[in-house]
Amino acid sequence: MSPQPSPHHRSPRRRLRSATALLAALAGLGASFLTGPAQASEVRDTAAGSRTVAYHGYRIDVPADWQVVDLTENPRACVRFDRPAVYLGAPGEQNDCPAHLVGRTAGIVVEPITARSAGQVTAATARAQRGRATVPSAVSSDDTVRIAVEDAGVLVTAAHTPDTEDLVRDVLATAELTSAARRTELPRAAGQPATVAPLAAVGPQPGSYLGKGFDACAAPSTAAMNAWQTSSPYSAVGVYISGSFRGCSQPNLTASWVTSQTSNGWRLFPIDVGRQAPCTSFSLRMSADPATARSQGVSAAATAITAASNLGIPAGSTIYSDIEAYTSTASCKAAVLSYLSGWTERLHSGGYLSGFYSSAASGIRDAAAEYNNSAYTRVDHLFYAWWNGAADTNTGTYVPSTYWANHQRIHQYAGEVTESYGGYSINIDRDYLDVGTGSTPPTPTCSGANLNFSAYATVQSGSSGELVKAAQCLLTAAGYDAGTPDGVFGPATTTAARTFQSAKGLTADGVVGPRTWTALLARGATTVVRSGSTGEPVTRLQRALTAALGRTVGIDGSFGPATDQAVRDYQSSRGLAVDGVVGSGTWGALQAGR
Repeated sequence: MSPQPSPHHRSPRRRLRSATALLAALAGLGASFLTGPAQASEVRDTAAGSRTVAYHGYRIDVPADWQVVDLTENPRACVRFDRPAVYLGAPGEQNDCPAHLVGRTAGIVVEPITARSAGQVTAATARAQRGRATVPSAVSSDDTVRIAVEDAGVLVTAAHTPDTEDLVRDVLATAELTSAARRTELPRAAGQPATVAPLAAVGPQPGSYLGKGFDACAAPSTAAMNAWQTSSPYSAVGVYISGSFRGCSQPNLTASWVTSQTSNGWRLFPIDVGRQAPCTSFSLRMSADPATARSQGVSAAATAITAASNLGIPAGSTIYSDIEAYTSTASCKAAVLSYLSGWTERLHSGGYLSGFYSSAASGIRDAAAEYNNSAYTRVDHLFYAWWNGAADTNTGTYVPSTYWANHQRIHQYAGEVTESYGGYSINIDRDYLDVGTGSTPPTPTCSGANLNFSAYATVQSGSSGELVKAAQCLLTAAGYDAGTPDGVFGPATTTAARTFQSAKGLTADGVVGPRTWTALLARGATTVVRSGSTGEPVTRLQRALTAALGRTVGIDGSFGPATDQAVRDYQSSRGLAVDGVVGSGTWGALQAGR
């Protein structure tokens, strides 16, 4: 989808008038509006059928039927995206979110720039220019557009689905500064790679653990986590790190939060909520075609890996795909298991383990029925909902006791309960974990082919030679079977290239050009390297820079002056901080094919 609204047809403000029908079809609009006067905020209906909302000198027009929630007046309000709303102010330390909220329509959060909100800033966050409140070219990462409007001192987070992205961009396009705007700049380090040691979990998550845990729609605040650590029976927490169908905002879920909680002894089980089974009524569904569903699973896993990496959740961790209950049919089961096959294969190629969350009576039973079917790639861990109140990992008749029996289970045994410890109440699902690190499948490496070239020319169907062999090897190493690396660009290589491109958000044309070369060559660990560094990460960097800049960068594995200049040129041309240090921000741009 285009990163900016179409320049023709109706204006953004006029398009807002017809938005209600779409959103009403996606979610119930039964909750009341919270639009009373509040400090620094203003809400005003317009004759055009929209609603003007202002906060801290930042003003936008939203559809008239959107909720407007003032978080200053309602600090416990759940910042939820399953119904269209705009939230003004900083989310509170405690919230009233239901634990198992799945689904998304559209929503916008406008909050002050503070040390806390700056923790949400990543390399994908856009920054409005001086005197502007809009950034038409702002990218969407994991179906979220985030813009720092420093002239008004606000961070704007806009969540959407593929169906509502245009609407959300139309709303953002109406943004203006008002006379109340006061500039607050983001901290200089916000969204940039760490210069000493990146924030990270203490090890693979959840690691080896036997005992109770819980999951909540929004990651609790550090204060709440500290209180629960002291008083609750729980030592593990499920966190929703990625997925286009997450229902809640995640203001607390940052790399700093992950580092803090895991350092304090908490175990995390990361969850992705993406496409649902094709036989459901959810608005975001996987394809009923198994091949397409498999490709969608690959794309979801690639997004989840990026999210995990940004949060400091390392390779070796298990990431669980949340596929809600469905009424199974043969075709629906085939689509779900194909999606999970792509999910698992892509996670394995990135060094992660795959997990699967679903109802024991539908998705889990389907996976167990095909446990030994080589047509599907088996997930590594199960996370099953069976609300029988038993804190154990017994699966009854749903899964044979010999399947996923080597510390590979999480049982969600009770749902939607509110518990209070140390003065903090959270609505949770109760879980019991018996998990172990197991053995992460080794990340495929690209051997037997020359990868060092002075230029990476475009190759495509019909091409042949050493560059094609290199592309085939790199695609296969990334988890996309390009066939035998024989130097002949045939149908298997074209299909692998298209699938890889789709997973990276690139034009899926099957042509390996500069952007695809850059993403392929940069793939691997995002080790921080700088002047004086040596080794394999530097070699990968030099190859990727050669492709990205279109000029020869010496490939010798030594980060010398020429490499330093190439890094700075790349950072400058891509709008990154120009410091010559290659951390998560620069690696992320390279691995995205920028």
